[in-house]
Amino acid sequence: MKTTIKVQNLKCEGCANTISKKLHTIESVSIVEVDVEKSLVEVSYENEGIIETIKSTLNSLGYPEEGESNTFGNKAKSYISCAIGKIDL
Repeated sequence: MKTTIKVQNLKCEGCANTISKKLHTIESVSIVEVDVEKSLVEVSYENEGIIETIKSTLNSLGYPEEGESNTFGNKAKSYISCAIGKIDL
């Protein structure tokens, strides 16, 4: 199965790197593709029940789904996630 999620606060390849690494730690997630320009995260997975875990993980990193509340806390977390992702590039 595959789903595409439009997220907020996605700014650069550092963000994409953090998102990809973190989502790959979720059991049953096989492929993660991040389109920085369109703010899209495409995830391939084996278990349909995992969607909420994926969205929750994105939110915890500071990248809530488009249409969800984008608090100051989310924005701050996204900057930290971005910096960590840039270090690991």
